[in-house]
This record gives sequence, C-alpha cells and structure tokens, in this order.
Amino acid sequence: YSLKEQFESLFFCFFSGLPTSTVTVTPDSPVFTGETVNLKCVINSDHSNWRYEWHKHSVILQTSERYTVNRDTLTIRGATESDQGQYWCKGQIDGRPNSSTSSSLSLSVKDLKPKPELTSDPAGAALTGNTVTLTCRVDPSTGNWDSYWYKHTLNPETEKKKTNSYSLKIDSVSDGGQYWCRAGRGKPVYYTQYSDALWVNVTVFPKAVVTVRPDERVFRGETVTLRCDIKWGGDTEWTYRWEIEGTNNQYKNTVSRTSTQELNISSVDLSHRGKYTCTGQIHTQSSQRSDAVTLTVSAEAQASVRVSPQPWLTEGESVTLICEVSGSSKGWTFSWFRDHDHLSDSSRGAGGSYTLSPAALQHTGVYTCRAERGRPAYYTHNSSSQTLWITGVSASVSLVINPSRSQHFSSDSLSLSCEDQSNSTGWTVRRYTDKDTQTCAKQTGSGCVMDSLSTYDTGVYWCESESGEKRHPRNITVHDGEVILESSVDPVIEGETLTLHCLHRSTNSPILSADFYKDGSLIQNQTTGEMNITTVSKSHEGFYYCKTERGQSLHSWISVRVRGQISVLKILSFLLAASPHLLATVVLLYKCYRARVSSAEDQSQYAVTEEETSI
Repeated sequence: YSLKEQFESLFFCFFSGLPTSTVTVTPDSPVFTGETVNLKCVINSDHSNWRYEWHKHSVILQTSERYTVNRDTLTIRGATESDQGQYWCKGQIDGRPNSSTSSSLSLSVKDLKPKPELTSDPAGAALTGNTVTLTCRVDPSTGNWDSYWYKHTLNPETEKKKTNSYSLKIDSVSDGGQYWCRAGRGKPVYYTQYSDALWVNVTVFPKAVVTVRPDERVFRGETVTLRCDIKWGGDTEWTYRWEIEGTNNQYKNTVSRTSTQELNISSVDLSHRGKYTCTGQIHTQSSQRSDAVTLTVSAEAQASVRVSPQPWLTEGESVTLICEVSGSSKGWTFSWFRDHDHLSDSSRGAGGSYTLSPAALQHTGVYTCRAERGRPAYYTHNSSSQTLWITGVSASVSLVINPSRSQHFSSDSLSLSCEDQSNSTGWTVRRYTDKDTQTCAKQTGSGCVMDSLSTYDTGVYWCESESGEKRHPRNITVHDGEVILESSVDPVIEGETLTLHCLHRSTNSPILSADFYKDGSLIQNQTTGEMNITTVSKSHEGFYYCKTERGQSLHSWISVRVRGQISVLKILSFLLAASPHLLATVVLLYKCYRARVSSAEDQSQYAVTEEETSI
C-alpha cells in the first residue's frame, strides 16, 4: 500500500468506527537468535470472522520454512538477526470494503545469549539447620524467564522454578557443593547460558554454651554474669538472643535480646531464678541453642567452720580449720579471725583451709571465718565460732587413763589421774564436753573416777594446774553401741607398731572377725579381731574404726609423732625438773658434739673436693 492509501484507510476507520488492532510478541523483545517468536494480531472486536494479513515493513508474509501464518498468529522459528524489523497486521471482514490495521511493532533480535548471575544469601559459609536462598538473576531488560537449577552430583538433577530464587534447606554437610543455574522460556524451551558456578560451603553450626559467674547457685544480692560463648573460626561478630524460663509466672518465657555476649544482673533476687539459654545469630543464620543453665537463688550465704582432726591438741602437732559455704563451693576466698582479730596470714587459708603446723600455745583462741567472691565483693555472714585449745608438752605431768583406750562403753567405769614426775602438787583433771568446761565430778586428789559412763561424758580431758596451765589433753569417747575400737590414747611414735582391737560390749574382748577402716576405706579384714601396723609413719595418721556383724565402732583419730622430737622435749623437761645445773651441763656437751660433727663434715667435704680436683 502506498502512503496515501494507508492514510485514506485510517481516516475511514476513524470516522466509520472500525475496531483498533495491536501486535503483541512472545517472548518479550528483544529476543535471541535461535528462539521461537510468536506475534499475535489482537483486534478489539466482538466479531470472530476476521481475515488476517501479516506484514514486515511493506512485504506480506506467507507460511514458509521458518515462518508460519496461522490466522492471527505469526510464528518465527529459529530467529536470526535478519528477522529484526517492523511488523504489523491487518484484519478484514468479508463483505466490508474497509479493514483494521495495527500499528507496527519493532522486533529486536540479539545474537549473544544472556548469562545469568547466581548469588547466595547469606553469602559465605552456611550453617547446618539454616536456609540459604540462591538467586538466579537475568538482565530484566531481556524479559521474563523461568529458572533452572543444577547441583554438581554424579546424577545432576534439574529443578524448574517460576521465580528466580531457590530456598536451600541446609540439613547436613552433604547439602553443600557446587550450584549453578540458567534461564529458559518459550516452547520449545530456549535456554540462556549457564551461570558461573557457586560454591555453597556448609559448616556444622556451632552450639552456644552458657557460663555463669560466680556460680549457678548464688545468693540474694550477688552480682551475676551469664555469658554466651560460641566456638566459631570466622571473624564474624555474633548477635545474641537470651531466653529465660522463670519459676515465677511474671517471668515465664521472658525473651531478652541483646547485642552483647553477657547478661548482667547487678543484684540478683528470687525473681531471677530459672533456666537460661542463648543462641547466636549471624545475619539470618542461627547457632544451635545452648543447653539450659538453671540459676538458683538462695537467701544470704552463711559460712561454717570445722576442725580436723580435733580442736584439742598439744603444741607441735598439726591442726586444720576448714571454712565452707553451705551449698556452694565456687569462687570463694576466705578470711580468718582469732578472737575477732583478722589474721594477717590468711593467705594460708587459700581454698577454705587454715593450717597450723606446728601448733603453738599462742594459737589457742576462738576462730571464725568469712567468705567473699565477685566484684563488687559479696560477703557471707561470719561463721559460728570454733575454739582451739593448744596445751604445752610436759614430761613431768601426764594424764593416765584406765582402761587405757580412747573409746569406752556406756555404763562402764573409768578412772583418770594426773601423774606428776616432779612430785609437785595442785594438778586436777578437767574436761570439756558439748555443754561446758568443768572439773571431774568425783575428784580425789589428782584423780577422777566415773562409775557409770554415758555419752554425755564424751569430750576432751586434761590436767590443769592451780595457775591455769593445761597439760596432756586426751579425747575420751563413750559409745552406747555394741562395738568399740580399742586404740592407745597417746600418739604413736613414728617407727613403732600400731595395734588396734575391735571389742564387744558383752565380753570386752576382741571379736573374732572384724573389718578395719581408715578414713572410710577398708584396709584390713582380720579373723582375730586385731590389726597391727608395723613401722608406723605419718602417712598412717587418720580416722580409724572397725565393723562387725554386731555393729560398728565410732571413729578415733590416730596421731603419729616424729621420733626424737618429743623424746628430746621430755628429756629436757625432766632435766629441768631434776637439776638446772645438770641441764646446763648436758646443753654444753651437746654444743661440743655438734661442733665436732660440723668440723668433721667440713673436712669430709674438703676431701671430696680434692679428690674431684685430682680426677
């Protein structure tokens, strides 16, 4: 048609009311070489008996090898760059002289296939238990595409998605690997190039761990810090989520979010009790939730003190005071007090114990302790008092017990007396029980007789002078059971033999079969009811008891003295009591002896040096 003819036709259509027509293209222009392109002539009319003509520029198109004209649809198979141009259509109804002509559509054909870009969110390593979103992006100016997804496996599988994103649930490390995509459209499907491969690196997601300072069991008013730690090799900073399941309905299922690792409670109270868990988050990924840590809040802390082995001892022996906080053992440091004065050497109390070795007379007193922990410091209440009695060593005065053993049956009789080798007078038997300190009820001179013992007579007995000197304290234990342990009331000298018997009430003689224990552990089983330890050493010190089918004895502390130390003290005490001049003579002879030994040692050392030099 000439330009004049087209203008006349359009003028006629405008004034005669002919319907308008348009051309649509599938897929959207531009298209790519090799694609199948469908152009459709759409006439806005209620009539269906239109005849269609397709035109490229001024050429009428007919069905050919690459073109198919099917009424209102023109199909171009295997589009090439030569198919670019202006396409339009014309519709005509038989019996009418005029037709409906569309405006032209410009079809663009590109030779280079598009290549999508594949990205992941979140980027970087993926954690198991999370979801990674893959996005296959094609230049939006090229139209609409479907996405096809691939994973590098032995048998690659293809999955078509109408959207350009793919949600990958990471359940295990095997879900990682190499992924890529390409886009497609049309029938038959026309594919873009493949995207570059994207590696999804999967790491087993770490588990958060909650730690509590100072302890999971705390006391009202303490400062508590809960910390969420995640073992993670990367440099990424985590954010944290705390969950609290409280025991109080007001705090039930309370959720707290914080960007820091630590949850601080400045003054804890009962409302903070509950189970605490945390998780870490990096972008949209989360760590495993921690195991729950139960925070227990109790009333104010109370320190308590106990003594081992016993609160009554002779100078030169060892004693340990132990300070404990009921129900809690973590993070405490301890301070010790004697007669309300703070002890400057409390460093010996590290770990809650305070040891006096050797104990001296000046260590006698009333001891208390206090514990503290945290910053700012939280202090317990002071412990109840514990009295230590340290008496001097005196060879001239000793407490004689008959029968000579530390354990006795109730209802039996017992006699005690103070024997004075220097023939001085004024010594009486005193005792300390759970009630108080008192003089023996039936005192006869320097002796004491108890006709019928009871458990109330259990305590420490010693000799005391008129001036208040205390000597030779010994433990007496009264048992109302059927079995007692027979052991010496005096310490065993190192190197000697320790003999123990298991006695029965009815016979007061050794039981044929008995088990002997030290510090709670079985050490011997004897069919004679007697146990001997030859060549005793300090390692044999401890609490001993015996057990039979008839019952179990109480515990007795067996003390071991170093040979020589006590004997020298006894000799010096005896010499002093006998004659001060004799004591001075012995001391002078001892100094001469030590000087001669020292001279001999120096000469021996010199001889060795000369020998080494000659070699």
